[in-house]
Amino acid sequence: MSSAPTPPRDPVVPLHAEDVVFTRRDTVGDTVRVAVTTRENERLVDEELTHERVAIERVAVGRVVDRVPPIRKDGDLTIIPVVEEEAVIVIERRLVLREEIHMRRVRVTERHRETVTLRRQDADISRIPPDRRDDSG
Repeated sequence: MSSAPTPPRDPVVPLHAEDVVFTRRDTVGDTVRVAVTTRENERLVDEELTHERVAIERVAVGRVVDRVPPIRKDGDLTIIPVVEEEAVIVIERRLVLREEIHMRRVRVTERHRETVTLRRQDADISRIPPDRRDDSG
């Protein structure tokens, strides 16, 4: 068996191939400066302040009662009964209302004046092009 002759091929001519190479480099741009300035100014605060306090008064009663009286309210007055159990020689127990504690809420409004210092910051932003920049810092 004989092999068949191979047909002739066209000649191959190598061409020049190009490649792209990317590189990075730093360039000098604008310099940005931010200067923060803090300013203070005095301001007078003049306001009415309201607060509550409790005035307590102890009222002696000394009255015999059948049961412990409930806490009661009369407007802004709260009455808290204080009882004591005592033994009588006849072996009789009875409740004696010794005193009442009267608590009254008192609202007080007074003028308050005070000078306070308020601070405010402002930012000044500036750009300096490379051709106008001083490289000293």
